[in-house]
Amino acid sequence: MANLHSVFAGIHSPNPFWLASAPPTDKAYNVNRAFEAGWGGVVWKTLGEAGPPIVNVSGPRYGALHTPDRRLIGFNNIELITDRDLELNLKEITEVKKLWPDRAMVVSLMVPCEEQAWKAILPRVEDTGADGVELNFGCPHGMSERGMGAAVGQVPEYIEMVTAWCKQYSRLPVIVKLTPNITDIRNPARAAKKGGADAVSLINTINSIMGVDPDTLTMSPSTGGMGSHGGYCGPAVKPIALNMVAEIARDSQTAGLPISGIGGVGTWRDALDYLALGAGNVQVCTAAMVYGFKIVQDMADGLSNYMDEKGIGAVADIVGRALPTVSQWQFLNLNHITKAVIDQDSCIQCGRCHIACEDTSHQAITATKDGKRHFEVMEDECVGCNLCVVACPVPQCITLRSLKPGEIDQRTGKPASATHGDWTRHPNNPMRISETA
Repeated sequence: MANLHSVFAGIHSPNPFWLASAPPTDKAYNVNRAFEAGWGGVVWKTLGEAGPPIVNVSGPRYGALHTPDRRLIGFNNIELITDRDLELNLKEITEVKKLWPDRAMVVSLMVPCEEQAWKAILPRVEDTGADGVELNFGCPHGMSERGMGAAVGQVPEYIEMVTAWCKQYSRLPVIVKLTPNITDIRNPARAAKKGGADAVSLINTINSIMGVDPDTLTMSPSTGGMGSHGGYCGPAVKPIALNMVAEIARDSQTAGLPISGIGGVGTWRDALDYLALGAGNVQVCTAAMVYGFKIVQDMADGLSNYMDEKGIGAVADIVGRALPTVSQWQFLNLNHITKAVIDQDSCIQCGRCHIACEDTSHQAITATKDGKRHFEVMEDECVGCNLCVVACPVPQCITLRSLKPGEIDQRTGKPASATHGDWTRHPNNPMRISETA
């Protein structure tokens, strides 16, 4: 039986599935329900400093992008940090941690970029019995205009400074949550590590506008006819987040820094992608908001079954396993050749592969044969681009096969080579590395 127990930045939890700091973790009622459903941990919705509470709009806070059959692709929000009193939040965090001592309780924080503000709130969080703090340097709306959130996360020097304050004034593990609204994610991650961070989490949401109402030609969603950019999340951001996670995991300056993966996690397969690319655990928000807390049960069962099938004993044994396969384009093997193959028994004759290839690619798929509707790959034109595989509605109907060394590529008339050859040594590269180098 696979062991899903997770240790992230010294924080233990029964599984690697945490709820991210967001509306689902705003109060004790929600968090208790989450733990009852089986979540391994939560990051409590971001707390601010004591004083007048945050004011949210009393109107649409969320927008979404759907497929025609109403499956969610992307999710947008303009909600701010908690609008509940600090004292009430601290009281509830204390109570919930006592009820669930085996679950990870991390508290998200966002206060002004002033040493005294952080010095004041950190001991109060520590007194709740929480297991760690997450510094919210990623919120892209509302709070960033006040010099917090992404306004800090976009300046590495600020990240390093505030992280160092937190390490000075708290004994708890410090997780730095990074904004994706930046050119190179490695720079803020390096700054967090330099400041003493125990881990980073990413990504926070991406700046976004969901669209325009065609009847009124006003931004949508809107409050009183006006709208604001929000933070985009959900399945659509997962590839962006995976790339950023892998960038940090592969960077020599942040090597070994624990990473909590966030962005579009809705199934155990999503979690596996993050783990294999270097994340130590994952955080979930959008999927829980759409489908409810019990999705964690399918996630845990799915990951456990996969680990049993593959003979993997612990979650830690998955972390980073795919990283050696991540490279830069210039190092890809240009001598490797693939061709598309259509399984005629599975083909439903829809013609999408032909249209996609004929209109936008390499005109490598027939539409007819012997006067009848028939779709077949012409290897003398196929470059193995994978477009037909992506366009085909039938799983595994179209696949790619690799040419064996010595097999003739009908497109070029040359045999496939067994020798690795990348752009750094290609004859067309004016800056190529000499073969004698």
